[in-house]
Amino acid sequence: MMKAYIQVRSECEAMIRQSGMNATILRPWYVLGPGHRWPYLLLPIYKLMELLPSTRAGATRLGLVTLEQMCQALLLAVETPSQGVRIVEVPEIRVPGGVQKVSTV
Repeated sequence: MMKAYIQVRSECEAMIRQSGMNATILRPWYVLGPGHRWPYLLLPIYKLMELLPSTRAGATRLGLVTLEQMCQALLLAVETPSQGVRIVEVPEIRVPGGVQKVSTV
């Protein structure tokens, strides 16, 4: 299932790039919020994985973001339009103002 999702996401992002439109693409892995609280139990595991060099990149890329972090990232994406295509990954979504620090492609 995830392979199909990643394939479709990649195809859609390619179409956006080819269109010449200005766009900000947010790539959260999992958003914690109402009805989606059980993954909070995974936070200690994620923290441990982020400390280990062999799993750090994957744990950071596939990290959990809160609903508040996601809403803030969406707001910044709208308030600071990109010139070109800007891809915002989990680490930038987690940091206040991280959307603004991402360069465009």
